[in-house]
Amino acid sequence: MKQKLLFFDIDGTILNKEKKIPKSTKDALKTLQNSGHYLAIATGRSPFMFKEIKDELKISSFVSFNGQYVVLDDEPIYKNPHDKVKLKELLNTSKSEGHPLIFMDHIKMKATADNHPHIHESLGTLHFNHPEVDEEYYIENDVYQTLLFCERKHEDAYLNSYPHFHFIRWHELSTDVLPRGGSKAKGIEAMMKKLGFSREDVVAFGDGLNDIEMLQFAGTGVTMGNGVKQAKEVASFVTKSVEDDGILYGLQQLKLL
Repeated sequence: MKQKLLFFDIDGTILNKEKKIPKSTKDALKTLQNSGHYLAIATGRSPFMFKEIKDELKISSFVSFNGQYVVLDDEPIYKNPHDKVKLKELLNTSKSEGHPLIFMDHIKMKATADNHPHIHESLGTLHFNHPEVDEEYYIENDVYQTLLFCERKHEDAYLNSYPHFHFIRWHELSTDVLPRGGSKAKGIEAMMKKLGFSREDVVAFGDGLNDIEMLQFAGTGVTMGNGVKQAKEVASFVTKSVEDDGILYGLQQLKLL
């Protein structure tokens, strides 16, 4: 069988609603590795937020921050941090509007507000605590992704004022903020070229809005049954939900297992 390069989103794809990895997924990914296929994670999370997951799955390559920080066999091969001047502009606006931010690099995250309910609620869904406050963290550190905490009704003001950012909502109270043009597809392209794979040999599994570019770019884009409508519309096909062994079923349909 021809070797494939496979990318797997985390939340809603590898992890189920309880934020656990189904046994069928663990077994399927191990079989893929033993068969000589190359596996990587593709997520909006920072590396420090999924270390246990990649260690459990024995995966040493990943696309993180929705494509802004790419690691191949534990070595960074692509970095696309935010422009610090533009981040300062965003910070000034968010402070005046009462909408906190979280700055994220590959090691940690820092908030611009203390004990904010929007941060508690949205990060809580990922089983993470409210980070410490340091609104100047972006000045001395490369920030690859920022989280903006506001309701949907307030998002348009940012979309209209900051065309140099790419906004992707992941929670009712929070949206990812990326450099314009940034996506998982860009990160995947960097790894694909480094390893010498063609697009037709790239397979991607995802479920969310931040997976759309990845699903479109891959030779085969598979959306989970629990995925959002927009992701299903661009997929090569839709597998079962993560709760119903969707990764295993999808790989079987692709005849990779």
